[in-house]
Parts: sequence; C-alpha cells; structure tokens
Amino acid sequence: MKKTLHQCSGQALLGDELTLTPVDIIIENGRITAIEENPRAPPCWICPALFNAHTHLGDTIAMDCGVTGDLAALVTPPHGLKHRLLAAASREDLVAGMRGSIEGMIAGGVAGCADFREGGPEGVTALKEAADGLSFTPVIFGREGGEYITDGLGISSARDVKDTERLVAEARRRGKKIAFHAGERDAKDVDAALAYEPDLIIHATHATKKQLRYCADMAIPIAVCPRSNWILGVTASAQNPPLRLMHELGCTLLLGTDNVMFVPPDMFSEMAFVSTVYGLEPGTLLRAAIRGSELSGESFFIRKGAQANFFTIDPSLSALRFSRDPVASITKRVSSGTIVHNIFNS
Repeated sequence: MKKTLHQCSGQALLGDELTLTPVDIIIENGRITAIEENPRAPPCWICPALFNAHTHLGDTIAMDCGVTGDLAALVTPPHGLKHRLLAAASREDLVAGMRGSIEGMIAGGVAGCADFREGGPEGVTALKEAADGLSFTPVIFGREGGEYITDGLGISSARDVKDTERLVAEARRRGKKIAFHAGERDAKDVDAALAYEPDLIIHATHATKKQLRYCADMAIPIAVCPRSNWILGVTASAQNPPLRLMHELGCTLLLGTDNVMFVPPDMFSEMAFVSTVYGLEPGTLLRAAIRGSELSGESFFIRKGAQANFFTIDPSLSALRFSRDPVASITKRVSSGTIVHNIFNS
C-alpha cells in the first residue's frame, strides 16, 4: 500500500485539555504519527473536529414544519408528527435530506454524529447510504430491528417502549451499545433507563442530583441538546438541563442538536447558545462538542496515534485576529464560513 504523508502546522489545541501549542502535525495514512513543537508555526488555529452527540437526521425532510403541540404530539413514537411525516416520505427524499444535513455538518467542522434512526433496518441502510463516500462517521442507534445491523439500540423513553427488557437484553447479547432518551420532560423515566446501565443517556433535562451522581459514578455519558429543549418547551431556564451541576459532579458531558426538523445540526450555534444561556466555561463546552467522538471508538482529540480529524481557522482573515482566547472564540464566534480547511479521516 502506498504511504501518504501530510503535514499541518499551526497553533493546535492538543489533547483533552485543548492546550494551545505551536506545532507541526505529521500525518501518515490518515493517522497522526508525530506532533513536534515549532515556535515559528503559522498563526492558524488547529481545532479537533466536532462530533454531534445526538441527532435525528431523518427529520431533515420535515425541516421547519412548525412546532405545535406538546413533546408527545411532536416526537413520541409511533404516532407523533415526525413519525407520520417520515412514514409519508419517499426513500429518495429521505436519503437526500440526510445527506444534505451531513454535508452541512461537515462544512461546520463536524466529522461524525450519533443518530437515532427510525424505520427499522431500512431506515439504518438509508442513513448509511446517505453517508456513503463522505468523510463522516455516523454512530447509528437503530430501532424496530435496525439495531441489529448497526452500532446500537436507541430507546425513545423507557415509558414509551414496550418490552424494553427484552430489547436491551437482545442488543447486549449481540454486543450492541444501548442509548436512552431520559429526563426530557421530567425525571420519572430516568431511573428506569439507568437500571439498564446504558452506554449513553440523552437529555437528562430534568434529572435529579442523585441520578446525575449515578451517571458520574458509572461513567455513563450524557448528551445534552439545550436548543431543542427550549424550542420544544421542556425548559425555559438555565437550571435545566443542569449543565453546571453535571460538570461539578464529574459527569461526562456531550453536546448534540437533536431533531433536524426543529434545530439545524450546527454545533457552532449550539455552543454559542449554551455559552450565552448556561455560562459554561469555554474549555468544558468545546470538550463536550468533541468528546462524543469516543462513541465511535476513535477520539477526535489531537494526540499522537489518533486519527487525524481536525479543522483549521486562519484568524488573520477576520476580526478573530484580535482574539485573546481561541477556545472562547471558537465556542462563541466561529461559524462554518470561518473554517479554511477540514482534515477528516473518519
């Protein structure tokens, strides 16, 4: 096999701590083989690729259809608005819509997502088709049999799905990941979800301190989607989801955008919203927007031996050249138009 060698130089955000360091990054066959300090490295910023930790990409075909009704009427299976619209969509439109959303995420520095995919095995294969040929890693949580041909099982809520115990047991037997929506409208379904020791909890918008401490102790990641929570009316306060409490308790915090029908899968917009409303520290917030990549088995944090998944920004091309804190500026001010180049090997 022919070896491909590439070098990227600049001010890189290295490791989990996102330490800004002038370096040359050496990439061989898509993997970082060396990181060498270079005091003369150019001023461009090198940031780990983002990972959208919770999406429903199929909803792209119902974009901005209008938010009327409560959470159950809009998104609860099997008769919620989104499920009726998905059932009426052609496969061609479904695939094209999901591919359009993926291409938009790539343009916005996102190299992967964790998607809850409706429609059984056909729904899963439609998403795989949509991502085919793109430098993008979808971690897919299927339903209605779709979980058996992909990464894991996605449960809408322990109270909405019949025979949860059998579904989880069978998925575990097949070595699949388990993810639950829980705590979105209240805390009543969180304990039932945690009883299965899932690999991922989605939302935890109204989770209690005790429930969050359990997530921290058991190292169960929590994917929060604050813009979606506000749009769907399950919160109107910076107390929910309790991001600061999650951080203080040591929860593994991931950031997602949820339903494309209501919220664009734009991680820069999500970070800016969370920064403004919840006041989360920039480093904590950016890590939450990257760390979901660990669900794929390949972390996007920049370190020797990792796959090369990062994007570059040239601050000299905009007012960003006046930034005193690149991490804060990336979480608050950057958009897809600011990105100069993606180096994705997902």
